[in-house]
Amino acid sequence: MNTTSNFAEVHAQSMARLGLDEAAIHRLVHGFYAEVRQDALLGPIFASKIADWDEHLERMCRFWSSVAMMSGTYHGNPMARHIALPVDAEHFDRWLALFEAAATKTCAPDAAAHVIERARRIARSFELGIAVHAGALPARGQRFHRRTTSPVQQGDLS
Repeated sequence: MNTTSNFAEVHAQSMARLGLDEAAIHRLVHGFYAEVRQDALLGPIFASKIADWDEHLERMCRFWSSVAMMSGTYHGNPMARHIALPVDAEHFDRWLALFEAAATKTCAPDAAAHVIERARRIARSFELGIAVHAGALPARGQRFHRRTTSPVQQGDLS
């Protein structure tokens, strides 16, 4: 057995132990975005940017499959799609709360922990990228708040 096929086998076993597969990703993504679309804070932002929800959900299933399961099915630049959005720490906190609730509801416990950890990393990265794009450079442990146009000391997204 070569290294590539050995890795693939070990990886498949890891995902099976977690209870993570494409069906779990589908449930997570669809459950999460059902909540986002109804959310008073996030819903209007998503509604203003997404014309075709079926296409978006399909893309997000590929994205989360790639992020969580290393499937390689997503090819894109998500930061570029988010960099100019009018969001800040408050939005990322809400996004994470909804994501964590959806993961806990739709995934096995180990799978939920796995995707939540990745979502937290993504949120931290996006918040920093958006802050820098807006002309702010939050120090470690600081959060980006647009209403003050400067970072405010708070806990980080982890």
